[in-house]
Amino acid sequence: MFKGIKNKTKLKLVKTISFASGVVCLQIILNTDKEIGERIKWNNPGFYYTGEMKPFDPKEYKREIVVFNLYKGRIMLVFPGGAKVNDGSGLLEGDYKDGRRITIFKDMEEVNSKEKALQDVIIKWLKLVDK
Repeated sequence: MFKGIKNKTKLKLVKTISFASGVVCLQIILNTDKEIGERIKWNNPGFYYTGEMKPFDPKEYKREIVVFNLYKGRIMLVFPGGAKVNDGSGLLEGDYKDGRRITIFKDMEEVNSKEKALQDVIIKWLKLVDK
């Protein structure tokens, strides 16, 4: 069940809504595409594109797909470049000037019900990568 998930990520998840919900979220993201990697970014589990890209300013965070913000009672996913994704599902919320969008999962039921929408957003994001 925990294959491919780093230990630091596991420790952070223990403090959230439910370890199982967090692990399922991680697995959904990691299983969406083989070119998605995991690392700690901004002190939270983050997922990024590991493939080749054209050169860019690192402050643009073009490689970052999604970063978890872990809270007691919820998991918030922050998509730093979420504004560029055409999300017809309504999964991505917010209208931040820096282009980020968020989604919040409060329980396993929400994770399961939004699995396809989450994968679709990630797939759309990957298609926009400037390779």
